[in-house]
Amino acid sequence: MNKAREKERHTEIVDWVSECLEPIGTVTARAMMGGQTLYCDGLVFAIAAAGQLWFKADAETDHEWDAAERERFAYDRDGQTATMNYRLAPDDCYDYPDEMRRWAELGLVAGRRAAAKKKPRKAKEL
Repeated sequence: MNKAREKERHTEIVDWVSECLEPIGTVTARAMMGGQTLYCDGLVFAIAAAGQLWFKADAETDHEWDAAERERFAYDRDGQTATMNYRLAPDDCYDYPDEMRRWAELGLVAGRRAAAKKKPRKAKEL
């Protein structure tokens, strides 16, 4: 997939996710390394990358992703394969809003746990 088509595909994904998750919250997106980071009411829960949707995962949700045989997001970093805690969305997410919401909820749960673990930033002194 060429870069222009990939960017168009990411826009389509963000639009579909936004429509499906409207009953849950407001979805926004921000550019990141050739893709998009997706937020629901300010919480990171997914990415659009390589022309596909990937939901945030963690140790507590991995068993559900593994049972659905959904691969981890992998990319090349300095000639080595690196992975991130995101799992490929099941194909049904692209066709059925209920399935999108079902799997997005796993991403939101993992996103909430990740946000809770982050240490608050110290305010800069003037």
